[in-house]
This record gives sequence, structure tokens and C-alpha cells, in this order.
Amino acid sequence: MPVAQTIIDIARREVGYQEGYSNGHWDNTEKYASEVTGLEWVSDDGEPWCHVFVSWAFQEAGAADLAPVTASCLEGVSWFKNQGRWSDYPAVGAVVYFGAGDGGTHVGIVTGYDADTIYTISGNTNMNGSAEGDGVYEKAYQRRSDYVYGYGYPHYDEGVVVADPAWKGRDGVIFFGEQADESDIPAGDGSSRPAPPTNEGNGAQVVIGGLAYGPGSRGDHITGLGQMLQRAGCSAYQEGPGPDWTDADKESMRRYQLKIGDQGQDANGIPGPRQLGRLIAEYGR
Repeated sequence: MPVAQTIIDIARREVGYQEGYSNGHWDNTEKYASEVTGLEWVSDDGEPWCHVFVSWAFQEAGAADLAPVTASCLEGVSWFKNQGRWSDYPAVGAVVYFGAGDGGTHVGIVTGYDADTIYTISGNTNMNGSAEGDGVYEKAYQRRSDYVYGYGYPHYDEGVVVADPAWKGRDGVIFFGEQADESDIPAGDGSSRPAPPTNEGNGAQVVIGGLAYGPGSRGDHITGLGQMLQRAGCSAYQEGPGPDWTDADKESMRRYQLKIGDQGQDANGIPGPRQLGRLIAEYGR
């Protein structure tokens, strides 16, 4: 299963969990800190635990190296910025930081977004808007609210689905513009880093998301590729498209690659992950 989906699933299973209650107040005692090495003190001291929950979810998914292990939102912001994995735009599976000016107020995990809203799972929050968080909830926020500070992009093995146009073309990035959710997470088992977006080599067959493209490939996905290329206005088909890869598929793909500004080996008629992701985002159904 893709790492981003695994993390979201782990976090979602905790929705409904509530912290301890004593002396008429929620008291910040919870189960997560004791399970994250170095953060055991958080629950003992009754400290806010929103980032502890995020660190715990990544740890449970076996991906503790993809996000900061900390109880501090400010440290989390600095960690992603120092990694060069920071953006003002949402991404599926991103770590979103809240708090006008510095992002030091709250944190959660993004499960999806549209033009106006981001959808999250977070700990040490509530549904009534008060400052006293009490548990784990799924929530929606106005995407362009001053309260939303920005997003850390984990380096997911299967690639990351982003809204940031400046990230188009980066290795392991699929650009989904104004709207994306869990259904758009690339297939992958987390066993290897995504292939680079170029097609350097001799134009041989490539495998993207477990499906083969190029000479010798066959399947409904090849027909679907051709139909998207037709909708993109790049058709070289005299008949079809069909399930068997043909020279017409290669030429149609080459035309699309040139259309989006790729050249050289990046326009050899064999799709790369970035190119296929963009084609699906723009012309898929």
C-alpha cells in the first residue's frame, strides 16, 4: 500500500480517541507520546500533543524519517523548510501547520483538498473551535485562511500529489492542481523511490504504478492512454486506440510531450511518471 495512504489510514483509525479528563478539564494525558522515543515526557507533563500525534502516525507506518519527530510545531516547520520540502499549497498526505505568522499553533495530516477547502486529521483538537483540544478529529478548513500557515511535503516512496505549480516536473511529484484526494495517491508499496520523470535511455518499456507502457505492453490502460491523448489533441491514430501498444501510441505520446514543453529524451514517446500524472489530471475521466 502507498505510504501516504497507510499514514492516513492509521490516523483515521484514531478518530474519536479522547485524552484524559480531570478536575473538570481535558488534561492532555494521552497514549501516543509514550510510544514515540524521545517524546515520552509530553504526556507526563500535560503538554499539547498535536505534533506528537503526527509523529506517532508516521512512526506507526514505518516512515518516521519522512516527518519530524517533535512535540513542537515550530520545530516541525523548520524541519520541512530545511529539507526543502515546504510549500504554501496543499498536498495529499502533507503535514499542514496552522498559526498566522509562524505555523506554531497546530498541525495535522492532509487527506484531500479542493479549490477552497483542505481536509485533515489531527490530534489535540475538537469540533467546537475552542482552544482546548480534547481528541482526534477529521476536520475541514478554509484553504486560504490566515490560520493556515503552510505545508510540509513528505518524500513519499510512491510520489506525492501536490497543488503547487512550482513543483510540477520534480522527481516523484504528480501535479493535481486545484483538487485531489486519497483516490489520487499513486499506487505503490513503499519499497522503492519513484522513477525519475525523464525517460533517459533508449525508449524501452517503462512500468508506472505497476502498469507497463511502451513496446510490448498491453491492456485496458493502453487504450485509456490513447483516449486521453485524443482528448489532449495529440492523436496520431488512423484507427483505435486499442489495448496493444503501437507506433501510433508512441507518436501520440511524443506529441503530448512536446505540447507540454518537454524535449530530447523527455519527448521520446514513452511516458514518464510526471507526464502520465499530468495527462491523467488534465484529460482523465
